[in-house]
Amino acid sequence: MTSAPSPDVEPGVEPASGNAPAELSNAELLRRLSDDRLWLLQQIDQGRWPSLRLDLAALERELGHLLERAADRLD
Repeated sequence: MTSAPSPDVEPGVEPASGNAPAELSNAELLRRLSDDRLWLLQQIDQGRWPSLRLDLAALERELGHLLERAADRLD
């Protein structure tokens, strides 16, 4: 299992030598988006961006539902 991204590093940003998005499988893309969602949730829970907390929490929930639906369609 990979570690969560550093709070100072924007999630989903890969170095130039990493896989280009077009090369990712759907399952890998869902895994990366799930990792990004977890990172966002951790940041919210740690009190980052307090003025945006409610909006970010709603975004995180919607992203979770979207990822669940996408995973169900892939199965």
